[in-house]
Amino acid sequence: MSITKSDSRLRRKKRIRKKVNGTPERPRLSIFRTAKHIYAQVIDDVDGKTLATASTLSKDVKGEVSEANKTEAAKKVGAAIAKACKDKGIEKVVFDRNGFIYHGRIRALAEGAREAGLSF
Repeated sequence: MSITKSDSRLRRKKRIRKKVNGTPERPRLSIFRTAKHIYAQVIDDVDGKTLATASTLSKDVKGEVSEANKTEAAKKVGAAIAKACKDKGIEKVVFDRNGFIYHGRIRALAEGAREAGLSF
């Protein structure tokens, strides 16, 4: 039985989630990537609540990314999630790459969030 790409990602995700946990003081920044879009949400795992979200489909980001390539769009989503966190008083987060390799769009989103003032 062969292991698919998505199976490998889910195995990495399980391994990461054993160690990474969001608290009210330092919530978890979770990333999800599809072929066309990228999504980010800040989660407090203690209460089980999503505190902030941003994606390439969000109203504030969608207009900016229509002409951009996917990596630039991910960077803008990172800046948008950082702005949403700043509005809610969140300065520090724990980065959860969700089993995806830290490269390309995942890295661009992380750098965009860091440049906008989010600390992780």
